[in-house]
Amino acid sequence: MESKLSPRRYDLDWLRVLAILMVFVAHCGRFFDAEDWHVKNAVTYPALDMVAGVFLAWLMPLIFVISGAAVLYSLRKGPARFVVDKVRRLLVPLVFGILTHIMLGVYLEQRTHYRFSGSFLEFVPRYFDGLLGFGGNFAWSGLHLWYLEVLFVFSLAFLPLALWLVAGSGRRLLSGLDTVLASPLGLYLLALPGTLLIPFLNPGNIFAGDRSWGGWGLPTYVFFFLAGFVIISSETIQDRIRRQRWVSLAGGVALLALTGTLMVVQGEGRFGTAEYALQFGLYSLASWCWVLAILGLGMQYLNIPRPWLRYANEAVLPFYILHQTVILGLGYLVVDWSIPDLLKYVIILTGSFAVTMGLYEFLVRRLNVLRFLFGMKPLPKETALWPAEHPLASSRA
Repeated sequence: MESKLSPRRYDLDWLRVLAILMVFVAHCGRFFDAEDWHVKNAVTYPALDMVAGVFLAWLMPLIFVISGAAVLYSLRKGPARFVVDKVRRLLVPLVFGILTHIMLGVYLEQRTHYRFSGSFLEFVPRYFDGLLGFGGNFAWSGLHLWYLEVLFVFSLAFLPLALWLVAGSGRRLLSGLDTVLASPLGLYLLALPGTLLIPFLNPGNIFAGDRSWGGWGLPTYVFFFLAGFVIISSETIQDRIRRQRWVSLAGGVALLALTGTLMVVQGEGRFGTAEYALQFGLYSLASWCWVLAILGLGMQYLNIPRPWLRYANEAVLPFYILHQTVILGLGYLVVDWSIPDLLKYVIILTGSFAVTMGLYEFLVRRLNVLRFLFGMKPLPKETALWPAEHPLASSRA
């Protein structure tokens, strides 16, 4: 198996940035779809659920594939550095977020759902009363930061497997997978484990089939995560993905259309029925086709540096950490305005982006203490983002 890693995979950087931007756009629309959310507009639009279904089919799966691919690059520093890096990049911002700004999102949810009527300051001590989702308030999953929590668990839980695959006898297994998966049809065998599992994941179980985790049950993300590791370890598999990008895209569109048609004709299947197994099995196959198509398109067209990509790649984690809290804070005010709903969405979208980027650029990016709390590396000592006379200049470590 060819496993030589290039110094930098710009296509993965591009896809990571674009995927998080899509998460941001989707979250701005959550005020207006028919599904429950932390804060809702007075009028909702069920048609938006169908649009959301298209994005949910591939968005978080793609992010987990990219995250799995990043594991192989991170392992070059050794297992000890790998663990330290995951604590710094994932656990620190997760804990910081849960104990600070995530509290605002929980407060707004409890207030708009008529479970609390006091001020935010009155809510703060109540935040630690029980677990959110189990009758309490404490956001143990971090609301949208659940991704950091799950990725941290996956990264540590599968570290022994990753080390065995790259440095032990597991290399023979990777070589065998390379031979099978690099064939034209073999590539889509990546979809089988998760697809076969889905009919047995009860959507009523929060830790199994509940699709509130970005549209998928948590166990299915394991296969996307591991697939990312396998894909990036093989140049031949990547070449096959690149060459079959249009085939994968056509398959993804066709399978997603078929899934939607079945759900309209049959109604969404109930767990335990043949309809459920068929519909969500097809949905899983569609997801894999979309993910492989997007990866292939990225390999073909996006593996190029751009001056601002380095900035965007560094900003993407703090942006993700902050964006939903900003969206909820602004949206809570805007949804009550007597203006057209489309205009509300535009204001929430543009305003939240500007505020989130402003917080990043003028606070998080410039202060080492905040860089640490948001999972970023410290500034080099010679870097002067603040003028010497600026009152915050002395805050740099």
